[in-house]
Amino acid sequence: MDAIIKKIIEIINNKMVKNKIMSTIQRYHVASGSYYVGESKPLILEAVLGTCVGLAMCDPENGIGGISHLLLAEPRSRTDSFKPEKYATTGLPIFLNALVQAGASPGNLSAWIAGGALVGPLADYDLELDIGGQTAERVLEFLANKKINVKKSETGGFFTCNLNLNMQTWECTIEPVGFGKLGPENRARMPTADEINQTMVRLQPIPQVALKILRIIHEDNYDLSALTEEIRKDQVLSARTLKLCNSVYFGSRYRIASLEHALVYLGQKLLIKFVISASVNNFFNQVGMGYSLCKGGIFHHAVGTAVIAEKIAEAAGKASPSLAYMAGLLHDIGKVVLDQYIQGVFPLFYRELYEAGKNFSEAERTILGFDHSGVGTTLAQQWSFPDSLLETIAFHHKPEDAVQHRELVHIVYLADLLMSRFHAGLEVERLNTDALSTRLETLGLSMKKFPDIVDMIPLKVLESSPEMALMRD
Repeated sequence: MDAIIKKIIEIINNKMVKNKIMSTIQRYHVASGSYYVGESKPLILEAVLGTCVGLAMCDPENGIGGISHLLLAEPRSRTDSFKPEKYATTGLPIFLNALVQAGASPGNLSAWIAGGALVGPLADYDLELDIGGQTAERVLEFLANKKINVKKSETGGFFTCNLNLNMQTWECTIEPVGFGKLGPENRARMPTADEINQTMVRLQPIPQVALKILRIIHEDNYDLSALTEEIRKDQVLSARTLKLCNSVYFGSRYRIASLEHALVYLGQKLLIKFVISASVNNFFNQVGMGYSLCKGGIFHHAVGTAVIAEKIAEAAGKASPSLAYMAGLLHDIGKVVLDQYIQGVFPLFYRELYEAGKNFSEAERTILGFDHSGVGTTLAQQWSFPDSLLETIAFHHKPEDAVQHRELVHIVYLADLLMSRFHAGLEVERLNTDALSTRLETLGLSMKKFPDIVDMIPLKVLESSPEMALMRD
């Protein structure tokens, strides 16, 4: 008996030691367009990859390794904001040099490649969209020229994945995004319309002052003093806005004490972004981990889509950039309503998307009887959203069905697609790309220009903090 007790105590102690070791290991997210190189330490590097390509390399003998997260195969334009780390042709030499400078020997390096998913099912004439494939080819060519051993390469397909490098054991893994959330498959119970309505009633709504600002932007009727007065009426929102301004935009250099000061330093349009984003953040904070793959995933995705939509609107000249920003920010509000229902049946939802091959709305309707676009539209109608936002929420997965604001809806669709493919890992998503060519044409864009559109994505959008995306480039 004493021997059994002693063995049990030994097992418990070993488990406690193992748990303690695991708890001390930190994780570092390598954002798209960047790389990380370091010495051996209790750290796991992670790159979440959709169309982007990730390259992990390590020299265990000298205890050096890192990950490079590549956006495109080669530079599309040389602007003032050009960052060579984004591209395979310019970023890989920098990454290899950083490894060598840290103490790695090129002859000892091993490599793992992942990502490079296709934008969608492609016809022969759509090969211009195989951005990930082109990037992966450049990576393989570079490694072959440098005679670096490739241990594993998993690129292509239609799914996002995690590339993880343990900086202590030098173990490298590639696994599907969301795989860690899979467990026993629970039987789905479709919520009733009354249950959905009750969920809407229980939600803390977007503040009335924010809704008023949305209508002002929709009507393109700005009155500086009126806007400031409306914001000031909501003391909680005013405080959140000032906190966001101070913590994100200025850091410790300045202290903004009032909305008037914020207007002077930020300008009207940027202040409005902070106000609306502060409002929406609180709204999205009501969700759990149904759709999200990380904490705050839905809000991260919303801000990124908003920033990209604004950029596309500026480039295409087909809609007001401010309106495009607001539409991108609010396009997924229906997910807040349905999140709790998805959370309970996530394994089934995941398999409907990735094994049955259904698009996002089809999978939602199959499991819940509702989709987030329809539920979001109902919620937006209850809150008296302007028509432009109603159409965006209703049709952002099928923009050709929009009537009055087709170009705006197409812009948000494209921004949503770019976020889901080039900043994967925030939330589970699968957009229909069958009609992508005609959808681009609606905005005066073409398949050949698609890599240029990708190159427009501000790198701040691809960083971990959504608030960073609000800052000027």
